[in-house]
Amino acid sequence: MTTDCDVLVVGWGPVGQLTATLLAQQGWRVTVLERYERPYPFPRAVHFDGETARYLAAAGIGDRLHEVGDPAVDYEFHTADGRVLMRLELAGDPPGSAGWPRSVVFHQPALERVLQERAERLPNLRLLRGLEVTDCVERDDHVEVTAGGRRLTASWVVGCDGANSAVRRAIGSTVTGLGFFYDWLLCDLVLKEPREFRPNNLQICDPARPTTVVSGGLEHRRWEFMRLPGESIEELNRPETAWRLLEPHGITPDNATMHRHSVYTFSAQWVDQWRRGRILLAGDAAHLMPPFAGQGMCAGIRDAANLTWKLDLVLRGRGAPALLDSYAVERTGHLRHFIGYAIELGKMVCELDPAAAAVRDTMLLARAADPEAEEPPQLSGVPLTEGLLSGAGPGAGAYMPQGQVTGTAGTGRFDDVAGRGFVFLTDQDPAALLDDADREFLADVGTRLVRVVPAGAPVGEGEVADDDGVYLPFLAESSAVALVVRPDFYVFGSAADRVSAAELVGDLRRGLLSVTPQRSLSGGPV
Repeated sequence: MTTDCDVLVVGWGPVGQLTATLLAQQGWRVTVLERYERPYPFPRAVHFDGETARYLAAAGIGDRLHEVGDPAVDYEFHTADGRVLMRLELAGDPPGSAGWPRSVVFHQPALERVLQERAERLPNLRLLRGLEVTDCVERDDHVEVTAGGRRLTASWVVGCDGANSAVRRAIGSTVTGLGFFYDWLLCDLVLKEPREFRPNNLQICDPARPTTVVSGGLEHRRWEFMRLPGESIEELNRPETAWRLLEPHGITPDNATMHRHSVYTFSAQWVDQWRRGRILLAGDAAHLMPPFAGQGMCAGIRDAANLTWKLDLVLRGRGAPALLDSYAVERTGHLRHFIGYAIELGKMVCELDPAAAAVRDTMLLARAADPEAEEPPQLSGVPLTEGLLSGAGPGAGAYMPQGQVTGTAGTGRFDDVAGRGFVFLTDQDPAALLDDADREFLADVGTRLVRVVPAGAPVGEGEVADDDGVYLPFLAESSAVALVVRPDFYVFGSAADRVSAAELVGDLRRGLLSVTPQRSLSGGPV
């Protein structure tokens, strides 16, 4: 049937904004339903990583990310008396990264405004505010959504409508909760005079009152105070309580303006069913995690990046609907990693027993003094271990880093110079590795054939010079002459020669049309 739109997105937070924008950029008719009449004026998330920045840049706002926040410098965990239990260095852009600052503290309303302005430039993206979804029913070849008394039809629906998701209720998805939740008082402030904070982002692991002090981007600061046993939410959330807790930190009504104070409950959970037919979930509608790793919004952004290129192929008829099953497989595996680490950090911060806190301090102080201590787990560019990955060659599931390259049009980040979408990356002439049928298939799914040459070498059409020394070493480490990189920047698979290049392309062809994800490493538009 003819539907009102190709994709209907429910929710206009950052995850819904990115989902809608990435699909509309591909030419699809996208409608967004948002229950609130006006944008939410206060920040919720305050951090995103370099991988998230790369996905936001893919939505066309890379040149404006400096308007929403600042690169982070550090993140420390202290004892009650100020000794350093753990320090995470956040500055810089390390090798193997996304090509953006590894960590950014930001002001969420500013990010949402920039994404809104980008969306307004897409004529096939329509935002309808003040409409709350009350029903979502799948039919044979479309979905019917009722909101604010209106009925809309769509080929697909993506629920990005938060922790109390109406779309999740509509598909009847249950939730796996890990039983880790606490109440915290959140205070967002702007200081009247500039002040330097060292460290800039801090967890105070004080059993008398665990406390968070972090940047909120663009001169905003956030303090958070854990609710103690016997303390009511109502008492904790009083303005006089907030100012009393802030005063030992040198924050008073004389030197700071409080934009908001509220008590929130963090938890750790994910849905058991990410998809039912033509209806899918993303962001907080699908998962929640404790805030201590700064990965809550990042996880939702990764959802959008993973889902949208697959949904685009399905809409084009270049991928089977079952391709979308790999979305849940891949995202659940990632989330277990992130949520597990966030819980471990949370246990360290939220300890209220003085004796247990003393044992924790002794152990962590010894580890901090040990130069051979194990590094904290990786949080950005975590490899995929299952899902839509090739069985041919090493490297499948690795995150493809981004460096500066030079092409015929100039020098810049690889994504901007070579282009986005599928990438067939090689250090040889692609024509020597691919036959006509394979090249036709790759072109049909929007693949860019990119040959990498050494830094300083002359470049021709379809070639880039590896200025930062990122791509040629990556190929060598994978023992590969070619890689297929997915649109979400994860390696689908590698090839060691012309024969295995044909096998690799064949794997991709079969994978896009298969009824199940290909591999477990752990075992038309308007």
